[in-house]
Amino acid sequence: MNWIDEVVFDADGLVPAIAQDGQSGRILMVAWMNREALQETVDTHRAVYWSRSRKRLWRKGEESGNTQQVSAVRLDCDGDVILLTVEQAGGVACHTGRESCFFRELAQADGLAEWKVTDAVLKDPETMYK
Repeated sequence: MNWIDEVVFDADGLVPAIAQDGQSGRILMVAWMNREALQETVDTHRAVYWSRSRKRLWRKGEESGNTQQVSAVRLDCDGDVILLTVEQAGGVACHTGRESCFFRELAQADGLAEWKVTDAVLKDPETMYK
């Protein structure tokens, strides 16, 4: 059996892919891959995703320059989630200009809960996307 045949893609032909920084271990982002994106990622060692909004392959950093060099590709126990260990170019993975897409944390006090921004913007998104 071919390695890619062991990946369980959903009804839309997609599998979630988590990008994790290889140095810090921080989760940078979650995106989707189809078969072609996964194959290209493995072949080139650069992260390629499927953009559900654009309905096309999205080569991470193609507009922003914030590419992801892939050092490892892992498959979870059920075969339905990909984990990429990456080196994030420019230190920015999020389209908001932050290191990680997970920049909000739920803060609870006195019975109230709200999302608090925990990470600063490192790069102005206006300069990344023209």
